[in-house]
Amino acid sequence: MNIEHIFISLKIGEPQTESHRIEVVAGEGIKGDRNFGLSAYAGQNITFIEAEIVEQFIQNYSRAYDLSITRRNIITRGVRLNELVGKSFQIGTIQFLGIELCEPCLELGKNLSSATVAPKEIVKWFVHKGGLRADILSSGFIENGMAVEIA
Repeated sequence: MNIEHIFISLKIGEPQTESHRIEVVAGEGIKGDRNFGLSAYAGQNITFIEAEIVEQFIQNYSRAYDLSITRRNIITRGVRLNELVGKSFQIGTIQFLGIELCEPCLELGKNLSSATVAPKEIVKWFVHKGGLRADILSSGFIENGMAVEIA
């Protein structure tokens, strides 16, 4: 159960870039990410998705291998993220609270659609598989390979 990839985007709509180490700030988010400092709703600080889900989507829809396609921040492996809604967990010394499932939106559907797959089908495929929104409860650094530990 660990962190496999980390992605951030400096501005809304810009491509994500992969980072091997990020700094997170309690209640603020990921330093340098487009959502840093925004707090319009709980769970806006950081998003997680399971690598296994993204890989299944890539295989089912014959896409190039790219784990950043869902625009989630943290890609995990071996972690059942749906089970973390309403629960505390930690990565290293950083505490998180799972807020809600990161359900797919039409924007995700549009971004991942193709000539043969409509946005609506993409959204339907990702329902209850789109990852987790979480609040960051303590500050620190996250690196690839760190373990996700359930409190």
